[in-house]
Amino acid sequence: QVQLVESGGGLVQPGGSLTLSCAVSGRSSPLYALAWFRQAPGKEREGVSCFSTGDGMTYYGDSVAGRFTISRDNAKNTVYLQMNNLQPDDTAVYYCAAGLGFWASDWWRRHLYDYWGQGTRVTVSS
Repeated sequence: QVQLVESGGGLVQPGGSLTLSCAVSGRSSPLYALAWFRQAPGKEREGVSCFSTGDGMTYYGDSVAGRFTISRDNAKNTVYLQMNNLQPDDTAVYYCAAGLGFWASDWWRRHLYDYWGQGTRVTVSS
């Protein structure tokens, strides 16, 4: 069983930055996709970014491309999401997800992920 634990959320002013972390443990099978999703109040959970562990490719949702960066530290079994120029629309609970498979064209489909963290809340407000 895989456990994912997110941290790093909080309150930030518009234009500010935050870095989220996701600690991965209990892995017994290779994880081919490590991703971040978010869910704002009253909205569906949406894909933010994905890291393909097989080739190191990264993927981003249109609303965060150019502002967010996903990365992985293999030695620490941790995935990061660096978020810059945060805006009120980025307010959401952010979830870490891991998949036993990976499909580049469908990385944003949440049903393809096998493991989920509990989420960390990000609030962007002045």
